[in-house]
Order: sequence, then structure tokens, then C-alpha cells
Amino acid sequence: MYDTERSESMHFKSSKPLLFLVSASLLAVAVPKASAQYLDYPQPVGNIQSLQSPDVPSWMTLDMDLRTRGEGQTAIDYSSGNAQAYDLTRVHGGIKVRPTRWLAAYLQFHDAHALGLPLQYTAANMRDTFDFRQAYLDFHIKHVSVFAGRQELKFGDERLVGISDWTNVSRTFDGFDARIGEKNRIDLFSASVVNIYPTALDMHSGGLNFHGAYASINSWIPHTTFEPYVLVKAMPRVLSQQGSYGTETETTPGLRVSDNMPGGFDYSVEGVLQRGSYSNDSIHAGAGYAKAAYTSARLPWTPRVQGEYDYATGNTHKNPQRISTFDQQYPSSHNAFGLVDLFGWQNIRQTRVNLSLTPIPHLTLLIQEELLRVATMKDGVYNGSGSEFVKPPTGGFTSDNIGRDFDASLKYVYHQYFVVNAGVGHFSPGELMRVNGHGAPLTLSYISFTYRFRLDHDPEATRK
Repeated sequence: MYDTERSESMHFKSSKPLLFLVSASLLAVAVPKASAQYLDYPQPVGNIQSLQSPDVPSWMTLDMDLRTRGEGQTAIDYSSGNAQAYDLTRVHGGIKVRPTRWLAAYLQFHDAHALGLPLQYTAANMRDTFDFRQAYLDFHIKHVSVFAGRQELKFGDERLVGISDWTNVSRTFDGFDARIGEKNRIDLFSASVVNIYPTALDMHSGGLNFHGAYASINSWIPHTTFEPYVLVKAMPRVLSQQGSYGTETETTPGLRVSDNMPGGFDYSVEGVLQRGSYSNDSIHAGAGYAKAAYTSARLPWTPRVQGEYDYATGNTHKNPQRISTFDQQYPSSHNAFGLVDLFGWQNIRQTRVNLSLTPIPHLTLLIQEELLRVATMKDGVYNGSGSEFVKPPTGGFTSDNIGRDFDASLKYVYHQYFVVNAGVGHFSPGELMRVNGHGAPLTLSYISFTYRFRLDHDPEATRK
């Protein structure tokens, strides 16, 4: 996300990885398909337990999502010896009513806290004392649904638009979303992200400034999903690189293709471009990734090996009126660049390899390593929220090496509904970080427990 500053310019050499990724997403239409696509990025796992009670009216549903996650970090703010251990608690509670066949209403609260963490290290997305998370009306008829109000927006693997469920206070939007179709679907939305105020009412800023059309097409080729989209961000007041205030109109078209091929192979590719204006600057940026994997169902523990490459443009400062730092929009960025969640999809290159294993049913182990570099040494290093936290010195960085990250994690679903997540990630800073005041290695460990249930009317009570 842009604040008041953004970077510029993309020259031919740095655009080669992006051109490859865009081309790969277009050429993927010719590749065969098969078996289930694996989810690398955070998605809720486990089932929602369905409970019934005769005291609940037939037109009402109650739901609850309970999660606690203990975390420990060894070097918060990249300060050696600044270790902290704390517990992130989160409660979601909702009620849905269905007064007619064509109308439903949903209201959800959340209450989130960071217990044991000093306030100066507590981010806004870690705590929010009892607030409304969702509140919308759902108008639906046949294959069309229109959602109006505060709601979740999440598309594809959520690398551009998602709820960021891993964070203690996950993201919602105020606005409208029209969903048309079922197997082949398109979402047409106009919304604004909700800002978190931990001790006050959460609100969005100004009017609706984030618009888009996102399609999901599943019928063209079996087992293959095509997701073409266009996103538009229209901000009323931004500050250009020359210090002039004006408006922003940023258009982000892209295409994501995922496929499951015969023999245990699968892949996912996405290419994104950005064009527009930022006050009196022009926007010229892009990003993409490519993932390919193989799963062996014949070997013990069903091993799955995957390789991945990610790229997002940065600013070369060759054109003082061009901005080329990719705007990552509103992503779910947990584990996009390692479990430590230090980096965002802006001015970055990543090479990743991971191995997942299933030693017993309902238990998944994941081991991975990432090599991280900046796309251009003239631009800074950005965190998961899109803020530049390591600025380049005059003349640029002397090395493009951000560092390496090694992670090991597990997910276990007990009796379908009780989910345990645990993991450890270690980031080893590269030369770029070490010589610019961020050289402390960081280790993050966590263990979390999640339970979700839904309470409906007991149909047996009606027949008694």
C-alpha cells in the first residue's frame, strides 16, 4: 500500500523476470491437468463443527471462531537481545438471520488482544477491543448474490486481495460485492478497507476507493482455473515525488492460472501489471510468481516438493516522474516470504523450495528455505504492510542480498474440528541488512489452537 511516497522506473533488464511470469501465465492454457491443488498460503483448515439446538429459530444461525497463538521472537525491531514472548487471543462471534428466501443479514464481532507484549511492540493488527468485524446484507436470487456492508473480500490465493487471517485482527472492507455465477464466477466490487483503531470504532477513510472485477473460470479446461482480473485504486489525496498533492488512479490488471496435471504435478503462475497516475507522477510497475510442484502418492509420507520464484518491481530512480515500486494492494501475506513475515511483495526477488510430508492422516509437515534479494538496489526494503523500513543510502545499496529464511511448521487437525499449528522460522540477514542497521538474526516460534462451531436449529425438534 502506498503512503505519501512511492518509487519509480522499471528498465528493460529488471523487467525480464516480469515478462517471463506474464508470458508463463498466458502459455499455461496449453498444459494438461489433474489431482488436487495444494495450498501453500494460509487458509483456514479443519471443519466447522455443526451443532443443533431446538432453542435456535430455524431462520437463525450462530457461529463462533476461537483462536489463541503463543509466539516468541528473539530480536524484535532487529535489536539483538530484545526477545519477547506473548499470546495472541482472538474471538469471532456471528449471527445470521434469513427473513426471506432472497435476503440474509450477517453481523459479526471480534475481540483480539496481545497478552504479555509491551505496547510499543504491539501493532494495530494485533489488538482490537470488542468491535464490529462484519455487518452486511446478502441479496440473492438464482446465481446472483449482492453483498452490501462490511464484509470479507478474498480472491485467488489472496496475494493481492485477502483478509490476512493469520494476523490477530484480520482485514475487512466496507462496500458492495456482486457475485455472478457459480462454477464460472465474476465478482464486481466497490469498497474501502476498514482501518483498525484498537480502542475506538473501526472505520474506513473517505468514500469507496478500491474497485475491481475478478473472474474465476473453471469450465474451459478440466482441473484448470483461470482468474483474469482488473483492480482500480482511486485515492483522493496523495503526495508525489516532487512534493505536489493530487489524486491517484492506479489500474492493476492481471491473470492467475492454476492447474493439476497427471502424474502428481501441479503449478500456479500469476502475472500483474500496474499503470496509472500518482498526482503528477506516472505509475509503471508489475509483479508475478511461478510455482511448480510434484507429489508422490507412492512413497511413504506422500512427499511433495515445490519450487517457487517471486518478483516485484522496484524503483531505479532513472525517471524522476515515474513510480515503479509495485503496490501489493491488500494481500494475505503470511508465509509469502517466510514464516517470520518480515517482507512484502514490493522491490523483491525470492527463490524458494519447500518439502511437505504427511506422516499420518490429518498431520502435515512443511520444511522450506527462501533466498531473498531486492529487485533493484536503488529502492528500499518493504515490510508486509507495504511500508519502506530499510531505505537505500545515496547511490543505492552495495548488495542486493536481503538474506535467507529457514522454516519448519506443522498442522494437525484433531477430530475434524480442533486445529493445532506450530512452527519455527529463522531469518539470517544478508549483507544489505547487516550494513544498514538490521543485522540481528531473528527466530520466531509459535503454537496455536483453533476451534470453530456453528449452531443451527435442530430439525428433529420440529418433527416431535
